Amino acid sequence: MTETKRTRQPNGASSIYLGKDGKWHGRVTVGVRDDGKPDRRHIERKTKAEVTKAVREMERARDEKKLRKVGQSWGVQAWLEHWVENIAKPYVSENTYDGYEVDVRVHLVPGLGAHKLDRLEPEHLERFYRKMQESGSAAGTAHHVHRTIRVALGEAVRRGHVPTNVAEIAKAPRLEEEDIEPYTIEEVQSLLVEATKLRNSARWVTALALGLRQGEALGLHWEDVDLDAGYIRIRKNRLRPKYAHGCGNDPCGRKAGYCPKKQQIRREHKNTKSRAGRRTIGLPDPLIKLLRQHQGEQERERAEAGADWEEKGYVFASPSGGPLSPNTDYHVWKRLLRDAGVRDGRLHDARHTAATVLLILGVPDVVVDAIMGWEPGGAARMRARYMHVTGVMLRKVAQQVGDALWAPPGAGRESD
Repeated sequence: MTETKRTRQPNGASSIYLGKDGKWHGRVTVGVRDDGKPDRRHIERKTKAEVTKAVREMERARDEKKLRKVGQSWGVQAWLEHWVENIAKPYVSENTYDGYEVDVRVHLVPGLGAHKLDRLEPEHLERFYRKMQESGSAAGTAHHVHRTIRVALGEAVRRGHVPTNVAEIAKAPRLEEEDIEPYTIEEVQSLLVEATKLRNSARWVTALALGLRQGEALGLHWEDVDLDAGYIRIRKNRLRPKYAHGCGNDPCGRKAGYCPKKQQIRREHKNTKSRAGRRTIGLPDPLIKLLRQHQGEQERERAEAGADWEEKGYVFASPSGGPLSPNTDYHVWKRLLRDAGVRDGRLHDARHTAATVLLILGVPDVVVDAIMGWEPGGAARMRARYMHVTGVMLRKVAQQVGDALWAPPGAGRESD
């Protein structure tokens, strides 16, 4: 076979030629390397047709930004650990980082870390999720892990380390929609009566009446409360505490949170992130009265604490003025349910109850969205999830249907 003469192509253009080894070769420029030189990939095939096809496929992958970047070949473990510490941590909230870090350390690295990043397949993920659940992990845990690796691989795609996010292709673990029954008006009234016996009783009335998230209620400051005008502004969220040992060269042998000299290493609260979350909520008159009483009780505690009082401005504070612990707050809620003789439920169920009360009252959707702090794009979905059709509403509709179908002929009609 006569060798085809190799001609010089314009800068950046692909080239195809027959080499002295008798094989056909292709060269495709796909970008720039870290040292500033062109990243020119080599393809070798037996025939011109084969190399031409391979060159065109590489050009198409380059143009669609699906071609793996030259350089380090990442393993799944190395990429996930790099991503969570160096990419995610500086840009997400502390709580979000905690979730990512646990998913990576506890689940993803032990289960998938041995794979090469560019050889990970959707089926690997799906088998991994099944093994998680067979080993006792809840479907919700597996689903959360799926969301974490989807975000991590999405970043790998954006940076050119892999051409495709296989987590977008893999089927996520199926989540059964949890059937949540909000508390009835009678149950809420029982809780309100029992709450009056507790310190910070207004904390629970606020949750049941306004539907604040736990972080929003515990992060509320007096500067965001205007009792004369009758409203509160939601602008801060309480963060879960995180501690480090303070025992130095004399280890206490306990977990950091139980160290006698523990040191807080996380800020107490953060500003509310979303525009919908930053909102103003009107206060019912009985709640205004209760908050005034609560303010007076806190003033007495301030006087009793004297120099030990921490002037941090929290509406719901510890006896020395500091922030409340979310974990302690949760256990107080559980005790309140038991003491009130009300069925057990999550603290978040109080938010469902508040949303359902708004539905019973016929509050317009746009107002409900503003009170609950729901983003406009997902508000309809959140209303469907949080607002429940109650027995009272069902009986009212049944009565209306009965009146329409079984009313005597001509009843309710205007005469011609």
